[in-house]
Amino acid sequence: MTTAGTLFSRPRTPAAKCLHLVRLHQIVTRSELVEATGLSQPTITRAIGALVRAGLVQERNDLTRSQGRGRPTIPLELAPSQQLHAGIAVGTSTTYIGLYDLKGRTIRDADVPTPVAQLSEADFIEHVMAGLNRLTAGLDRPLASVGVTTSGRVSEDGVVDAPNLGWHGVDVAARLRYQFAVPVLVSAAVPAILGSEIQAGGLPGPGEGTPTELALFADDSIGAAVSGTHGVHQVDTLPVTAGEVLDTAGLPTEEALANAGVLHRIRDHGVELDSLPAAVAASQHNDEVRKLLDDRAVLLADVAVQLAEEHRPSTIVVAGSAFVDDPKAPKLFASAVRSRLGSAAEGVELRLIPTHREIVRAIARAVALDPLLREPLALVQEPVTAPAGRGR
Repeated sequence: MTTAGTLFSRPRTPAAKCLHLVRLHQIVTRSELVEATGLSQPTITRAIGALVRAGLVQERNDLTRSQGRGRPTIPLELAPSQQLHAGIAVGTSTTYIGLYDLKGRTIRDADVPTPVAQLSEADFIEHVMAGLNRLTAGLDRPLASVGVTTSGRVSEDGVVDAPNLGWHGVDVAARLRYQFAVPVLVSAAVPAILGSEIQAGGLPGPGEGTPTELALFADDSIGAAVSGTHGVHQVDTLPVTAGEVLDTAGLPTEEALANAGVLHRIRDHGVELDSLPAAVAASQHNDEVRKLLDDRAVLLADVAVQLAEEHRPSTIVVAGSAFVDDPKAPKLFASAVRSRLGSAAEGVELRLIPTHREIVRAIARAVALDPLLREPLALVQEPVTAPAGRGR
């Protein structure tokens, strides 16, 4: 399957633009699509015709409006597609699996225990396949695609390198593609955060530039991604930063500011803690721990500012336990970002994804729907001959 644009790129083809707007507005007319996209009436007519034939959009003849002379206006809406799209968000101890319809509604979901450090790569894949098979059992609806997000980095052909998972050259896509006989997309988690933002947002109007967004994720792993005209890309190497209390000398930012790196520095101060929530609890009565956590928030702000100065985003989205599990971190981070950006901060929106659950659901949905939303006609034209999960 070939789709237009990179992972999570904004809709580019007429059909993709029309489907995006129909999903957002629920009921829309062809003339409204012409106005919103800047495309010609014949182009919109051809795109809608293709989407109707593909079973993705339908006309609402019962809502037909007559406007004097000429053809009456027939509104459009999403068709009740039976196809399912699976999204899998891999975590260090638990993997979330969701099944979604065309509208992005969750049909079923589940958390599958997957202690990655204790499992071989093959055993991990078996756990995920079994979890997806359990979710699809009894639905009698075809599985159209599978999307996977993971920490670390993912090559163009879906091979994962995620040090915090102990994965090096793991080909998740091939195993799942063989098992379910459907297109499989694998993405790093941070780009998927911006993918979720794109899927839920409007399209730039005719003549408007594509807004740039920046995502910063800080948890067991650290990463950033940027979206713009050419889609979403993960930042290869995060900017170097140096703290007043948190010693990052000689360490890459990805290592120094991850949870394990912070806990290591806390242990250097004679405090043995095994998790970030434990560190936050200890900080209530230990000033040294609190200073280290505060410095981490400021250093994350420094990373965000350096990236913002390079890419000039209109929005900075932050997520991960560094912000969610430490109640003082978001305010410190935001204050430091606005102070460093100065007057440039007035044009930048800061947004926090407030819970881990919300992050997981957002990225799973985004990676599940991306192939369909980028080029809907390419996906639906592929025959779905296999059931939603077959045995080995």
